[in-house]
Amino acid sequence: MPMIDVYAPAGVIGDKKKLAQELAQTVMRWEKVPVIPFFTENTAAFVHELPDDALSDAGGGGDHVRVQVTTNAGALDREQQLGVVQDITAQVAAAAGDPGLAARTWVALTEAVPGGWGIGGHAYTNDEIVQHVRSLLGKS
Repeated sequence: MPMIDVYAPAGVIGDKKKLAQELAQTVMRWEKVPVIPFFTENTAAFVHELPDDALSDAGGGGDHVRVQVTTNAGALDREQQLGVVQDITAQVAAAAGDPGLAARTWVALTEAVPGGWGIGGHAYTNDEIVQHVRSLLGKS
């Protein structure tokens, strides 16, 4: 289940909840997972507002947004990586009402280690997630 964290200067993102939902849905779409409660209720995005002095690039600029997307290992092939980064970047810029923000949005894709998905008190491996979803879909 992807977890998405957006870090932006305070006031940059207007409707934070809308952006969070859109980003979660986007990652699900690119991962091509079934739209079932196991995924819709466990794929989430968090929008974190930072004080103006809480971020800086090496040149002193603080007008960037960072998005961290954590997926299970191997969930995104190269085409999916390119697509999800492009879509997330566009969604962040649109949510800010600033098309230029696309050039200042960084997206980091990371993969969870096996057993790195804790849901309901259980640390799922990739294989366990696949088996669980197959059973939910009646395909065991």
